[in-house]
Amino acid sequence: MLNPCAAHRGASGLAPENTMAAFREALAFPFVQWIELDVQLSKDGVPVVIHDDSLRRTAKAAGRVHEFTAEQLGKLDAGSWFDKSFAGEGIPTLQQVADLTVGRCRLNVELKTYGGRYPGIEKKVVELLYKNGLQHDSVITSFDREALRTVRQLTNEVRTGLILDASPWTLAMDLEKLGATFLSIGYTHVSKPLLETMAAAKVDVMAWTVNDAPMMKRLAGMDGSLMICTNYPDRFGQAKNEFQP
Repeated sequence: MLNPCAAHRGASGLAPENTMAAFREALAFPFVQWIELDVQLSKDGVPVVIHDDSLRRTAKAAGRVHEFTAEQLGKLDAGSWFDKSFAGEGIPTLQQVADLTVGRCRLNVELKTYGGRYPGIEKKVVELLYKNGLQHDSVITSFDREALRTVRQLTNEVRTGLILDASPWTLAMDLEKLGATFLSIGYTHVSKPLLETMAAAKVDVMAWTVNDAPMMKRLAGMDGSLMICTNYPDRFGQAKNEFQP
């Protein structure tokens, strides 16, 4: 089983999602080639790593991400909700994650912006990737097609990818129009015909979020290049060891 493994929000089944603990846990597995994470902007315009725009679920705090500075977000407790042993895990900046992962794995940076909610987020993320020499070791993904168009206007080097939980017949054309060479798709929509179409279009595919070892092996049997995104890299390791092509 040669499929690339992407740790979803880090090893988020083993540690609190989108925290440095989850990213360190993911890196403990040598077969993890990618880390997928979510980025928003703090009050002071710093790219920070968190999925929800509300702080309630993971930080147990009132308010929204854009109402706090990066320093304030870093001091919140985004770990205790998962387990008390992770108390004090703050909301990290994208720069902190880059410092941890550069030279070890690639980053799939999802922009959590819709309808221009975070003006300038594309430029800030692109600049950070270049600053850290990650322009060829990362992909910027989003549900927001306008954000992907903005990234493409900023650079032709950083890859972009569309996130979908569907498989419209226009998909290959849509990706071509966006200049996107990466597809992040809900795993239930993955099929051999889809993968063949994407391969012909020179589009890499990542299936999310696959947490069941038998399903990982089934997907791997469709195409050895299909990237598998999971909360549980340990289960990926199990599937990898058990895989019979």
